[in-house]
Amino acid sequence: MTKLITISELSHILNLTDTTSKKPLNHILRYWEKEFRQIKPKKINKRRYYSQEQVEIVKMIKFLLKNKGMTIAGVKNALKLNTNKLDESNLDSLKADYYKRRFSNKSRSLLKKLKELREYGKKNSLKS
Repeated sequence: MTKLITISELSHILNLTDTTSKKPLNHILRYWEKEFRQIKPKKINKRRYYSQEQVEIVKMIKFLLKNKGMTIAGVKNALKLNTNKLDESNLDSLKADYYKRRFSNKSRSLLKKLKELREYGKKNSLKS
């Protein structure tokens, strides 16, 4: 069974949080649900739950809107034309650009964790 993610968890994953209160901005995701028919969360007991496929679609939409500066109409057209299924070997494609940024962020995160582990190891080796 696949893990379902709540709307608040998805807001945190996408970094859609209020800068001062750190509360998730769920209204943005609800608005995107109305605008993009590709986003269809499961509703269980009046709560929204997103599958991994839905999360990837929402991440792509956020990337195109926020990082690429596309309009909602432009993103709708891109999704309608299956632009997100472009060949990843085409270095100028939207999907390739999305994966480059995603890979870069994951690499940065892994390097940060490795650095923390290295520092933790140094602290413990000095104590013994």
